[in-house]
Amino acid sequence: MRPDHYPTRPGRAPSGLPARRAASLAAALAVGLTLSACGTLGPDSAQQRADARAQLQAQAASAVPADWPAASATLPASPASAPTADAAALEGQALVQDARLRQVIALALQANRDLRVAVFTLEQARATYRIQEAASGPTLNANAGLSASRTPAEASSAGRDTVSRAYSAGLGISAWEIDLFNRVGSLRDSALQAYLAAEATQRSTRLALVADVATAWLTLGADQQLLALYRQTLASQQQTLGLTEKRQALGAASGLTVAQTRATVESARASVATYESQVQRDRTALELLVGQRLPEALLPPTPDSGTATQAAVPAAALVALPEGLPSEVLRRRPDVQAAEAVVQGAQADLAAARAALYPRITLTASAGTASRSLEDLFQGGAWSFAPSVTLPLLDGGAARTTAQKAEITRDLRLASYDKTVQTAFKEVADALSVRASLQQRLSAQQALVEANTQAVRLSQARWQAGADGYLTLLDAQRSLLAAQQGLISLQLTEQANRVTLFKVLGGT
Repeated sequence: MRPDHYPTRPGRAPSGLPARRAASLAAALAVGLTLSACGTLGPDSAQQRADARAQLQAQAASAVPADWPAASATLPASPASAPTADAAALEGQALVQDARLRQVIALALQANRDLRVAVFTLEQARATYRIQEAASGPTLNANAGLSASRTPAEASSAGRDTVSRAYSAGLGISAWEIDLFNRVGSLRDSALQAYLAAEATQRSTRLALVADVATAWLTLGADQQLLALYRQTLASQQQTLGLTEKRQALGAASGLTVAQTRATVESARASVATYESQVQRDRTALELLVGQRLPEALLPPTPDSGTATQAAVPAAALVALPEGLPSEVLRRRPDVQAAEAVVQGAQADLAAARAALYPRITLTASAGTASRSLEDLFQGGAWSFAPSVTLPLLDGGAARTTAQKAEITRDLRLASYDKTVQTAFKEVADALSVRASLQQRLSAQQALVEANTQAVRLSQARWQAGADGYLTLLDAQRSLLAAQQGLISLQLTEQANRVTLFKVLGGT
């Protein structure tokens, strides 16, 4: 409560109000404000809140695996002050190198339905906090009234009809709870933590959306590469079938060889149809994430025939790993910050429930004027001061049980927080373990593709010269196709791993 929110003119009572009565009312209000400022005398003291913070820190420290780099697991002072990825990082600008993918992510951040829900939830939590914050201060009301009554001559002592009128005007504070035991303050803290949790959840949703869109876009690009590869294979097999049929006409190839070649053509044709369907499904999934249709110019480039497995410029940049990784995970991940805010909110709810076991002091006061004539309305003064104390005596144990339930809820939130922290470490460890061997695997797979390409080239020449049979050529072609598929899949894995690291490190 900040008294300066309700300005008055110092040293001046309302017109016609006796100075002594005005001073009495001002003194009463001052006592109320002083009592409100003593809210820390309640059952949820600053020391208890510090103990709750220490418990969270212990939970975080215990979740750090023993084989992780030595680093402090100390939590930030609050979710609001924790270092978070800025808007540019959460929009993937630090991650994405491809201009088309950047535009796709920007469109998704504008139109995605899940993100809209998160934004509205955040606004709802903000409004709830503002309402609770306003409830911690007095509510000042202005009122004006007029009453009139007629007394007939038969009932009037004056022996004639009389009409009585009364006018009133004033200001009043109604049922303002003086927060001596910090019940109202705890409810305000709970609403604040709910807002901070919603804000962190909104950032988590935004971060997940960026990662999901990037992964879907990369998957579409990989399947386009596979489609181009099978189209290239189909064209090659059709060319081989033509040569085989010519060799059969010259008596250099049997009908069995022609049938085998035709089978490989149809197999490649079926694979082309399969990946055409898969590419369409990938595009639909991407557009569902974005929330709208995408123009062709924003889709991954379609590889030309003969270049399906060539290494393209990476669409995602490698995320730099922060120093002191465990601590950074705790401080940057929005889901960890949201879980922390939920725990703090549960602690505030517990404090409010415990405070409900203590007396509740409310204050109702008013100051104004009353008169029988409108012209004399501001010539007289009236005031009232009505404090009250409510002490729960017999409620069947409901208040105490409510406090016990709040304590159980707090412990449940602590357990969920512990699980969130451990999940964060596991996700980072998994992503790093994949990253450790990817470059070696990519180099080996690229060398395998080159070796199989050379083998197909030599086998093709020997088959055309009649030195080898068709099955030898077919085996070489199948080995090359498998190696090319493996390379495309591994390239996607490497790019997706970059996106995963970006996500699990909180949008670093």
